[in-house]
Amino acid sequence: MSIDRDDDADNGTDAGTTDPAMDRIVRTVRGFDGALVTIPGPGSAAPEVAWGDAFFTYAPDGRAPGHTQPYATIVTKNYPGDTASDLDRPGRLRVNIHVGRTAFRELTGAEPDRPDPATDHAAADTITPHPVYGAQSWIAVVNPGERTLATVLRLLGEAHEAARARHERRSTAGGHDER
Repeated sequence: MSIDRDDDADNGTDAGTTDPAMDRIVRTVRGFDGALVTIPGPGSAAPEVAWGDAFFTYAPDGRAPGHTQPYATIVTKNYPGDTASDLDRPGRLRVNIHVGRTAFRELTGAEPDRPDPATDHAAADTITPHPVYGAQSWIAVVNPGERTLATVLRLLGEAHEAARARHERRSTAGGHDER
């Protein structure tokens, strides 16, 4: 079951976005069991800077977890302190995925806590460490295309499955309620 939430915003296409590449990714994630896709817009409780971006969480009951970060996001613009990907240019977006340390090393050839200052975070269709959250094992892909889209979709599925497993471990271990 896929659960969608866009905070009552009318965001354009059938997947809730106005960008075809983002649309395909959002549709794919919505197909994951227990996926909650949030695309805030005007009238939502989200800050204006987040409007039009997508946030992917595991929420089998359809309620946004209160103490859990998304396992992936799509951002469509620069954020304060996060401008290295040059997302304010037209037609650009960045998919961000938490992949864990092992996958991070395999995908980037680097250690999460040792950023390479020569990394071109604005390069399109290239897997790079996230320009801000790389140390936490997040990767980023600006405008996934022919070289990276299949990998991005696979990584989103793996990140979703890891989020599901964390949720189940917390639930069975009597962990805190994430709401």
